[in-house]
Amino acid sequence: MVTTDTVPVPELTPEAVEEWRAEEAELVDLLARAQRGVGGIAAFRLGPTPTVLVTDPAAVQHVLGRHPDRYVKRSHRARMLVGDGVLSATGEAWKRQRRLLQSQFTGTGMRRYEQRIAAAARRTATRWEGYRRSGETFDVAEEMRGFALDTVWRALTGLPLDARTDAELRSVERVVAAMPTLPTNAADARDTVAEDLARIDAVAQAAIDAARGAADLPEPGVLRVLLDAADQHPEYTDRLIRDELVTLLVAGHETTATTLTWLFLLLDDNPGARQADPHALASETLRLYPSAWLLPRHAVEDDVLAGHRIAAGTDVLVCPYLTHRDPALWPDPERFDPARFAPDGARPAQLGAYLPFGLGARACLGTQFALRETTALLDLLLPLGPLEFRSRPTGAAYSITVRPNGPTPAAFRR
Repeated sequence: MVTTDTVPVPELTPEAVEEWRAEEAELVDLLARAQRGVGGIAAFRLGPTPTVLVTDPAAVQHVLGRHPDRYVKRSHRARMLVGDGVLSATGEAWKRQRRLLQSQFTGTGMRRYEQRIAAAARRTATRWEGYRRSGETFDVAEEMRGFALDTVWRALTGLPLDARTDAELRSVERVVAAMPTLPTNAADARDTVAEDLARIDAVAQAAIDAARGAADLPEPGVLRVLLDAADQHPEYTDRLIRDELVTLLVAGHETTATTLTWLFLLLDDNPGARQADPHALASETLRLYPSAWLLPRHAVEDDVLAGHRIAAGTDVLVCPYLTHRDPALWPDPERFDPARFAPDGARPAQLGAYLPFGLGARACLGTQFALRETTALLDLLLPLGPLEFRSRPTGAAYSITVRPNGPTPAAFRR
């Protein structure tokens, strides 16, 4: 309830916003200005009404952890790609879909994927052993994409990724990369990437048809679970199953591939960190480049956030990327230091200070899966020796994930 002793959210000056516009900088630069200039709860205006940035851990926990019913997801920017999958679904539909999938990626459900993760990791490690012997140059981002896509495809279908499907699923990457520059009108945006969306639909339908005809597969995967759900729940049409399949493909390979690519770039800059535990390496990489760098929410009722009035209808941006780089929480925050995540490491205890996969009811379903596949691959690749990058990206591209903005050619160091 809003009371009389609350105050408005402090606001970034219009001059600072105009300066940002003039520079044609990334959105993250505007958010960083708001955080530096105003604080962990900051408002700014790009139109007639303010948007509120949230990076303070207690406020993050309030929005995502304690009151997800007050701060809800609206139409997801990836909706034209993932449709009504669990990533973009809301309300009761989201609850049903999440319940069905959650059991597949936690506890006992995760154990059925161990062998599939290990097989995909061995496939990549064998290829890297060949690169080491030959001395040839390869693109790390491409390799990580191939590994992550192979892993999630095995989890979904029970089968390794074949070359034809791999080539067709390039369409997913193209659509994701195009999202920041697509027209704001939904129909126009779909038309712009219609050819790629058609390819994705064809791959998904072929996988659904194959799963229907392979009920006796020993470990058929998540797709079989979705098909079985359709027997009892009529809402699981082929279209919704397609949407869940594509959602899991996008969320399950784009984030892991990006994390692993950044990790090898960071190790190139910090060779001494190679001796760290793989889990600590992954966790520190995710601190600097969280899988979900920006989490938009919409206030559906009036609220008080850390003493500040939030009016119904306000757009709220939770930004893990900036929370993870806040010097008040993380000493020397730009430094890559896996020791922060060692058993005796110094890291903030506040809930909301570290949320690479989100927080609360809508946190990423695949957190355990992503961490397991990342560490499984590092266990095999790190002993092969350090890489030497022939060239490096100049920075980051901010889309659904934070990706390196260029190719990553490398070879094993002689």
